[in-house]
Order: sequence, then C-alpha cells, then structure tokens
Amino acid sequence: MRFRPSGGLGQQQQPPKNDRAASEARAAATTGEQQGGSDKVYERRHANEIERAENIAAGLPPEGLPPEPTAEAVKGGYREPNMETPAEVEEEKFAPIEVKEQPKGLVETIRHHAANLVKKVQRLIKPVKKSHKEVIINAETLETRVAVSEDGKLEEFNIERTTEERLVGSIFKGKVRNLEDGLKAAFVDIGFEKNAFLHYWDIVPNQFDSSVEIVEREGNNRRRDKPKITQKDIPRVYPPGSDIIIQVTKGPIGTKGPRVTTNLVLPGRYLVLLPNSDQSGISRKIENVEERKRLKRILRELSIPEGMGVIMRTAGEGQQTRYFVRDLALLLEEWNGVQEKIKSQPMATCVFQEPDLIERTVRDFLTEDVERIVVDSPKAYDRMRDMICKISKRSSGKVKLYSDAQPIFDRFNISKQLENTFSRQVHLKSGGYLVVDETEALVAIDVNTGRHKGGKDQETTILKVNLEAAEEITRQLRLRNMGGLIVLDFIDMKSRRDQQAVYQRVKDGLRRDKAKTHILPISQLGLMEMTRQRHSESVRAAVYDDCPYCKGRGKVKSSITMSVEIQRKLSEILKKRSRDESDFQLRIVVHPTVLERLRTEDEKHLIEMEKRYFGKLSFRADPAMHAEQFKIQNVANNEELANVS
Repeated sequence: MRFRPSGGLGQQQQPPKNDRAASEARAAATTGEQQGGSDKVYERRHANEIERAENIAAGLPPEGLPPEPTAEAVKGGYREPNMETPAEVEEEKFAPIEVKEQPKGLVETIRHHAANLVKKVQRLIKPVKKSHKEVIINAETLETRVAVSEDGKLEEFNIERTTEERLVGSIFKGKVRNLEDGLKAAFVDIGFEKNAFLHYWDIVPNQFDSSVEIVEREGNNRRRDKPKITQKDIPRVYPPGSDIIIQVTKGPIGTKGPRVTTNLVLPGRYLVLLPNSDQSGISRKIENVEERKRLKRILRELSIPEGMGVIMRTAGEGQQTRYFVRDLALLLEEWNGVQEKIKSQPMATCVFQEPDLIERTVRDFLTEDVERIVVDSPKAYDRMRDMICKISKRSSGKVKLYSDAQPIFDRFNISKQLENTFSRQVHLKSGGYLVVDETEALVAIDVNTGRHKGGKDQETTILKVNLEAAEEITRQLRLRNMGGLIVLDFIDMKSRRDQQAVYQRVKDGLRRDKAKTHILPISQLGLMEMTRQRHSESVRAAVYDDCPYCKGRGKVKSSITMSVEIQRKLSEILKKRSRDESDFQLRIVVHPTVLERLRTEDEKHLIEMEKRYFGKLSFRADPAMHAEQFKIQNVANNEELANVS
C-alpha cells in the first residue's frame, strides 16, 4: 500500500498537471537550501539538475546515496482505503489580485479613511484578542537558546552553538579553480579543505520565487539595454584564476563541499537587499489588497541605488515609510562595508558572516506584538539595546536584563515545556497523544485517542481530538524544526466535512511558520501528506548523538539471538580443527547478560557441542563489552580466533 496512483486507486490515467506543485514542494523540502534570510527570494527551477551535478562532482551516484532503513516495518494488518473519499482533491489556489494603480485624489483619500474607520468600529464591537508575547534568551559560553512564549506557552525555539561556524548565508571572496563543462559547474576556493560547488544556473541571474511579486519601478526599463549573461558567457567571464564574490547556500555534507551562488542576498528587518539584481518585489504572504497597494507605493518612492533591488518582507506589513527608509540605509551601509572588505582582503576569505542567533532574533522577532525581550547575559543585553536603538529607540525599553539565581528557562517555565520537544510522545489536554518518529526518509506523526473518554457521539469526540492534534502538530513542527516529507496519521473520520475541518486547521496553524510548507488534503488511506522546507538541522539532531550501542536503531540484539550467533561461530571453528589435536580449549568472552543466558537455559546445548567436537569451552564476562560483541580465543596460545561486534 506504499504506492498510490495519483489518479486514485483502481484508475488508470495520466497524473494531472497540478501534481507539479507537489513534486516541486518535495524537491524544495528535501534539498535543504537556504538563501540567507527567512524568506525565500529566488526560484529553484533547476534544483534537481544542480543536485545531480553536485553528486557526480562528489563521487556519488547521480541520484545520491539511498537512505538507510531506520524505521522498523509495522507488523499486523493494513489500512483499508476509504473509497468514498475523492481520489484527488483540488487545493484552492489564492492568486494575488492585480490592482490597477489609480491617481491619488479626493475619492481615494475618503475611501482609505472610511476603511480605517470601519476597522476601528469593528475592534470596538469585537475586540481583537491580545496575547502576551515574550522572547526569552539564555546566552551562555557554548550555547545560545531563544524561546518565544505566548501567554506562557512555548511557541518557537531556536538553539545555536557558539563554537559552530555560521557558514550558510556568509559571503566569500573566492577564486575560480577550474570549470567542468560536463557538469556545468565551477569549483571555487573559499579557504576550506573542499572547494565550493558553483553551478552555472547559480551564476546566471535568477528570477524571483513564486512567493515574491515583482514590482516595476521607474528606471527599470534601462536594465533591458544591458546584455544578460548566459551559460555560454561563463567560461569567458569567469575563467580559472579569476575572482568571484559568492554566498553560501548549503554547508558541506559528507564528501560534498559547500554549495554557493552569485545571487547575493542581505536580509534586514523589513527589507531584503539584492546587491546584484535590479528587480524589486513584495512578499505574497501579505494578502491584504489595500496594504499591498500602499507598500508598492512606498517601494517605488525608495531611493534604491542603480543596479540593486529590494524585497519587502512580511514583517513590513503595516509599517510606516520611515522604517523602510531607515532599514534600507542600514542595509546599504552594511553592503558598503562588505565592498570595502572585498577591496582590502586577500583571496579565499569571508567578507560577510551571517549574523548570530541574538542578532537574528532582534531582526526577526522584534515586532509590535512583542511585549518584552528578557536576556540573562549583561553583554548580550548591551549589544541588543545598541542594535534596537538603530531600528527604533522607543523599542529599546522592551529589552530587560534577568539577573536572578534561578535559571531563566526555569523561571519562565520553558524547561518543562522543552521536555516535550525531545520526547517521542506528546500528550494533549483532551487525553489523546501524538507519537513523533523522525526517520531518514520522512517524519511520521500518529494521533491516538489515549485516555480520552468518548461520549455518546463518537464522531464528535474523534473530531475534537483531531482538531486539538492539528494545532499541536503545527506547533511541534516549529519547535523541533523538522523538515522534509511529513506524514500525519489522524484518527479515521468518516465525514468528509470533518476531514476538511482538520485540513483547514492544519493550514491555519502553518500560516505562522516561517519555513515554506506545502500540504495536501487527507487521502483515501486517511493520511495527510505535507512538506516543510529544511532550513537547518532539527533540534533533535543538534542536541542528540546516536546511541553508541544501538546506532540510532533504538534496539539491540536479544540474549537468545547472541547465544545462537555464538553457538554458530563455535560450531564453525570446532569443525575446522583436525581431530588428532588434544586439549583443544576455547575461551569465549561475552557481555554479562549474554553469559547469564548461556549458563542457564543454553548450558545443555554447549555441553552437547563439547562432546560432539571433543573440545572444552570456558566463558568469561566483560562488562565493558558491547551487548552484541563477543570474542573467541584459543587458551593454549591466546590466539584470537574470532571477534564479532
């Protein structure tokens, strides 16, 4: 039942064209690329081609290494598909509405003020529920942790080790070492052991991603006069030995070097500066038509240097013009500093490093709805106040220094909530619980009713648990920073209306997720499939190492299995020896739990083996040995005949 045709079970037809969106979302989620900042700017039409070339360059198969099987096969029956559920459910597409620009006059002014008046009346009749939002920062010598709490409930969590180099998003002054026309790639020296991988598609100027709407500005027509660089021009423009300015989009993994691009991105508070692109745009996450119209007007009024462009981030919604002007000035000042370093520093050096977690917190989390930022380090406190004063002096009062003896995460009840972040089971208020399993290929989340006491109406009870689980799942995805392919197994619902309600609840919960997500409705098998863009390693991968005993399997061989393997090896050794030898004694060193099994239940089998092969067996326990390891030695000369681990 692992494969289901896209047209539905029992149907033979070509997959519809709208499957392309799902396949693109899968590619984006599994490649794990990040283009500096939280918002995706450039599209990745050639992601598969670049990945294939990178694998060949690293000496791997073109499709990459197959994932190691880490999840154990589920024993038992299989799930019957619900044939009443439509095979394919068209997901509603919300395309941005094109608004024609009208001259600003009396009518438009009256309409704008009337809309504001209506909003104020609506707030008086039905007040907007205000949540108490706080950012808690625990800054230590080796580690920085940031938690975002709303009404005392942990909503977002980030962790960063101070010893780890922040490579992704950093800009380097590199030197082209060689060009591989077969792979359509250049290898760039940026000062690391492995040269960076730069595909030709990452040198050619890219178009914006679908999440960004292009905004035409005055003077943009001039850029058409400038000839556009193509793949054929790359060997001439960037021959071996030439200088090139690149930004890291993916860190080194295994035999692969870092992946880089020439499409530079400098993220700010409200804007993203594009130093090498003269296109400008606005995030499509801002859905309000009037607000988009206002922001487009502001964007056209900004004095952006020729040859550069900006993207208005989602955080800019509702902000005044002066904030964008100030943010642009800070970004241009930062870019001027980068250019000075490019001129003065030698080859293969870093000219801009991605900001650390504290600076990114100020950039991304300091919004109007944040009541305060509490930090327990005086050094970090002073640094944050200086950064915030550049953005907004009024907001600098929100930063508070925590100096109590009790750890800051304990004081704000973050530590207890973090325990759920690392546990396999997550309990819900209704009595149900989630089971979260991260495997090599995907993340599986199962919803169970647990001790929830159902009433007379079983369907209502199931819907209630599923709706609560939908909210908690979207929260856990953010907290654990899980990415890639995700399968959600909700409790089976017969009603199509209930399925749609759960699907909508998950979509609503994902709106606040900064990572790009793509979600499909509940399938005939009762499963909801989704992808979440992999920006960085999950919290579980950052905090935990695989167990040295089970190597991440969560299982070790039982004592009876080890007894069978030991007897098999002994039989092989005893059969090989010649019969005329006398006093052939073997010493077997095993783990104490295995020795206990050999001494009790399997003793008679070992005695029979001694009689059959005319040998003598002695056993020793070694607590330092692995439970799956054993050694067999010849007592006469201490020769090691076998060492299995």
